[in-house]
Amino acid sequence: LDPSLEMWDLSSPLISLWINRFYIYMGFAFGISLWICVQIVIKKQGFATILAEAVTSLDLPVAIIDLKEYDPDDHLVEEVTSKNVCVFLVATYTDGRPTESAEWFCKWLEEASSDFRFGKTYLKGMRYAVFGLGNSAYASYFNKVGKNIDKWLWMLGAHRVMTRGEGDCDVVRSKHGSIEADFRAWKTKFIYRLQALCKGEKKKSCGGNCKKGKCESNQHGSEETEPGSHTPDDLHPRDTEEEEPGENTSEEEFGTEDHQGLNSVVDVEDLGKIMDRVKKEKKEKEQQEEKTSLFRSTGKNEDGERRAMITPALREALTKQGRGGCYKHTFYGIESHRCMETTPSLACANKCVFCWRHHTNPVGTEWRWKMDQPEVILKEAMENHQNMIKQFKGVPGVQAERFEEGMTVKHCALSLVGEPIMYPEINRFLKLLHHCKISSFLVTNAQFPMEIRNLKPVTQLYVSVDASTKDSLKKIDRPLFKDFWQRFLDSLKALAAKQQRTVYRLTLVKAWNVDELQAYAQLVSLGNPDFIEVKGVTYCGESSASSLTMANVPWHEEVVRFVRELVELIPDYEISCEHEHSNCLLIAHKKFKIDGEWWTWIDYNRFQELIQEYEDSGGSKTFSAKDYVAKTPHWALFGANERGFDPKDTRYQRKNRAKDISGC
Repeated sequence: LDPSLEMWDLSSPLISLWINRFYIYMGFAFGISLWICVQIVIKKQGFATILAEAVTSLDLPVAIIDLKEYDPDDHLVEEVTSKNVCVFLVATYTDGRPTESAEWFCKWLEEASSDFRFGKTYLKGMRYAVFGLGNSAYASYFNKVGKNIDKWLWMLGAHRVMTRGEGDCDVVRSKHGSIEADFRAWKTKFIYRLQALCKGEKKKSCGGNCKKGKCESNQHGSEETEPGSHTPDDLHPRDTEEEEPGENTSEEEFGTEDHQGLNSVVDVEDLGKIMDRVKKEKKEKEQQEEKTSLFRSTGKNEDGERRAMITPALREALTKQGRGGCYKHTFYGIESHRCMETTPSLACANKCVFCWRHHTNPVGTEWRWKMDQPEVILKEAMENHQNMIKQFKGVPGVQAERFEEGMTVKHCALSLVGEPIMYPEINRFLKLLHHCKISSFLVTNAQFPMEIRNLKPVTQLYVSVDASTKDSLKKIDRPLFKDFWQRFLDSLKALAAKQQRTVYRLTLVKAWNVDELQAYAQLVSLGNPDFIEVKGVTYCGESSASSLTMANVPWHEEVVRFVRELVELIPDYEISCEHEHSNCLLIAHKKFKIDGEWWTWIDYNRFQELIQEYEDSGGSKTFSAKDYVAKTPHWALFGANERGFDPKDTRYQRKNRAKDISGC
């Protein structure tokens, strides 16, 4: 039963072995059942199998679950009321990331641990243990995934049944000489602890006066208590002074130094901490019943009915969180919950100062990477979109109708990151989108004029116009091409030849590109776009690759003033729409103002009919932007009281707002 490292296969999917649900329920007669949640895959006799066999020898039911097939949103909360012990065997992959099969679980757990809707008692009652596998040669990432899962579960209120174990592939630094030996040592302690739990034994309560992670009960508790397994079970109240998440959790961090007992002399400086702890414990006790009703539960009330997910008070608070939809909904009628944002190319030919990716994506002037087929990209993009929508299942305030609609993609914004038009099969990808009745919104950074000319019709084609002069463009976009300015101008000329809807997208960076109005006006005459979106830059945090700060973010009224001044220089255009809470305005060509009314919205069904006719005719039957317009609703227009907020949604207004913070 001693697998070697050569037997590992971290990329293969694990065959999920489920024990019948009824059998697990019957396991309660033994006092406990065990789930082993694993992301490590071992071809033959793996760690998961070894542990499962050891647990089975105790006459306890056990199931091995692949985290890739495990939905924490639906199942993890069930462990709160069960008598299960969840064991996580997890490996740390390149750069401290989880393996592919555990990415979703880790992402969900991380977000839940910091989401106020879950809270610190969401998993209170759940019992767990973690064994991580890593290589200490990569010191900064050693067992990072195991540490994180341990920390996030702790933050959600779950209880460790014993300290985290850490296996080390580095035989020189391994605590027991090999990763297999590390696991065997941890397994022995875990089985011992499991036996104690089955017998209903628990450690002597320390009363909360021990130092963090160092309890005298290790020395004075039951003789059967295994040293090193200091974490109270579910019968031991959760101590408010329990060790900090992510700290003092590995075995070597639990020392055997002298500790202060209940009768030790207390330093005056520590009195404040002790009083705080007493107050917290009292408050926790008083609110325990209320807190347990705030979050999802699989339990039932006295009448046998399932308890409410949240209390009426919390429901009222959470349903006031509306902030409005995407600006594309206001400007063009996109259904935001049905819009999939993706890209077929992570690579880009620019390194813009305001890039929200902080330049972690590849750069290049031509395609030189392996290429996925369009069918694969679209299929996986739609699956990922659906997985993101699923995260909102059960969230208070989410409309059931929109949740169901969101599972069907209707729009695709090719603007997530990089330069989509660099993708060699971009036209095939667009054709697939349209075949699936998905509208296309493609954004390009104006460095590939030939690709723009060769591009097949899209619902709406954007060009990012981040600056209006050669010097400012070089300063803001930091392009890789030496002839970037000529490419930029040629891209705008190529845009002018397009018959379908075209858009300039201007991102205003305060003190960088807001004083070039006349130059912007000249660029408008060069590309003759149908629309011009003007948006204040969004600050995405500090980055060593950019000197951008919050001081560069313009106030909304500053954006409005810029747009007013620009429109005075381009007589064929007017301000049509506003989306205040995105700090964005839309300038539209007057040809979309029909009989005094704006028609900036899109008739998406009509577009699908037109693009189908175009494809069926082999490209001979063309169409123009005015062939698939729709009337813009009054609330979306510039000057309306709603300022771009759809009245169908419930808006949350900040109280006692001293100053207008629109755009921040």
